[in-house]
Amino acid sequence: MTGRDQTRRAIPVALTIAGSDSSAGAGLQADLKTFAALDVFGVNAVTCVVAETPGKVAQIEEVTAAMVAAQIRVLFESFPIAAMKTGMLHSAEIVETVAHELSGRVRSTPLVIDPVMVATSGDSLLRAEAVGLYRSALFPLATLITPNLDEAAHLLGEPIPDLAAMRKAGPALARRFGVPILLKGGHLQGDEAIDLLCQGDTVAEFSAPFRRGVVTHGTGCTYSAAITAGLARGLALNEAVGRAKQFVSATIAQHLAWPQASGNPLHALNHSPNE
Repeated sequence: MTGRDQTRRAIPVALTIAGSDSSAGAGLQADLKTFAALDVFGVNAVTCVVAETPGKVAQIEEVTAAMVAAQIRVLFESFPIAAMKTGMLHSAEIVETVAHELSGRVRSTPLVIDPVMVATSGDSLLRAEAVGLYRSALFPLATLITPNLDEAAHLLGEPIPDLAAMRKAGPALARRFGVPILLKGGHLQGDEAIDLLCQGDTVAEFSAPFRRGVVTHGTGCTYSAAITAGLARGLALNEAVGRAKQFVSATIAQHLAWPQASGNPLHALNHSPNE
């Protein structure tokens, strides 16, 4: 075996279970780009196909739950998956199927859950009946749950209007679900985008300059995928979150843009920052 072959075999593998975004800025496409940028080999199980662009969700079509299960099984049979994440699951049936397929695997494989409920455009991405199954079946399996403020407010049952409320809400969610919570504060107004990693009674803050004027989607997918990549490479949770924060901030700061007839540019995250 050559040194090059050894290097190839040493590359960790991460799995994303998520929806397909036709504009490739969010969903499993963002996850796979993030994995590749962070030297992790990405594999995916598709849950649904979404016709969308930044700011608009035109149509969602689900993959059957049986097909979602088949994808997960064949990937675990073939690859040494070192970490995994979920993104858009959309329906109660798919949430239940994913929970069933992962329940015996989370002891050895970290799981990051991005509870995708609402698109940046405001379009609903999770059916109402699926929320209860997230709580009862999927969340208990998590190594980390990464809600944004809207998702956290829905899970907590009360609004989170400011940083003071975040500092109460994050630990409350961690206690409620019994797993670490990364509460993302990117929807708050201010000069800094502040996130809170809540583990038991311990809260760690991660901040980066807030980038104004960048209108895109996929930041949550990219952030959770970057954390998953860090866990796949053997990083501790705090370090994985810290590095992921730096990465997603760079994808925003170095975003891509194309002109449109409307006069407003079309923005996209740059998943290969610094190139």
